[in-house]
Amino acid sequence: KFSRKKILVTCDLMRAVLVLGYLLIRDSDYVWLVYVLAFIQESIWTFYHPARQAAVPNLCSREELSIVNGLSGASWSVMLAFGAALGGFFTAHFGWQAAIIADCCSFLVSASIMLTVLIPHRAKRPTTDSADFSLARVTGWHDLQEGFSYIRARPKVLALLTVKSGWALSGGILVMLAVFGEQVFAQENGGGGGQGGLSGILFSMRGLGAALGPVIAWRLFGDGISAMRKAIGGAFFLSCVAYLLFSQAPNMWLAAFWVFWGHFGGSVQWVFSTTLLHRRVEDRFRGRLFSTEMTLMTLMLSLSTWCTGAAMDMGIDPRTIVLVLALLFLLPGTGWILYLRSLARTDSTD
Repeated sequence: KFSRKKILVTCDLMRAVLVLGYLLIRDSDYVWLVYVLAFIQESIWTFYHPARQAAVPNLCSREELSIVNGLSGASWSVMLAFGAALGGFFTAHFGWQAAIIADCCSFLVSASIMLTVLIPHRAKRPTTDSADFSLARVTGWHDLQEGFSYIRARPKVLALLTVKSGWALSGGILVMLAVFGEQVFAQENGGGGGQGGLSGILFSMRGLGAALGPVIAWRLFGDGISAMRKAIGGAFFLSCVAYLLFSQAPNMWLAAFWVFWGHFGGSVQWVFSTTLLHRRVEDRFRGRLFSTEMTLMTLMLSLSTWCTGAAMDMGIDPRTIVLVLALLFLLPGTGWILYLRSLARTDSTD
């Protein structure tokens, strides 16, 4: 409905201005502003991310989707592993205010680059039909209804939309990485906590696993539709086993090893499900579908994170919390395997 390029550029410019608001925070009396700014920033992201995902097939051929999504996932993962360390270094040497300004500049650079990208856009033809000016169309409710109708009529698309939210069911694990680095291993090593470098190791291994996951999986299984579907199911169980072992890891290095494999599996699910959606969903519905997917994932991740925090407040041992979160991977994994079996019985061709 709207130009994806304009959405991406506008979101970058809005975030460039928004992050400067953090400079207004001088003491604890302004801590509420952190939550307001973070909420708005994440809200803008909910427009940016679906538009970006929906635009990918407009920029490459169907045959190139696998490698493009793999590169996209790898670049995100590398920046996850490298960006946090760079941000910490920059803040330590130049101060947090300089880091905020640098963050603002990064959004401006992103917007400038996006302006040079040609993203095909098929604008709707103007019409004088009064139906096109109904309240449902003006508010977007009509588009939302069309999107839901599209999903209901396509069970394969619906199944793919649940993959990321299935992983997010155990998303509280992301919180526990910091807990293990700052508390569990720091205390067990006699450090008494506060050793940020330990958390950095875990998050770096998360990024490395996410970067290599799709690349290695494609080398092993190929980029056929059936192969990617099977890999998604296997990835749930890989994440389950990896985090079960992480929960009982006796030292930081073994824990980091299992974090690598846990997010190796998570990245396979993310990139493969995105590629399959790109191949299956029509262009005019793609933005709405990715918005729906992100909504489901965000809701599930929020619920998982809240429950994880509540468990920590109740004094439950962190290792037990991670063990339970790891076992939760079995639910979407089993559901996906059952779905593949039913698919094999009812539809032998894609």
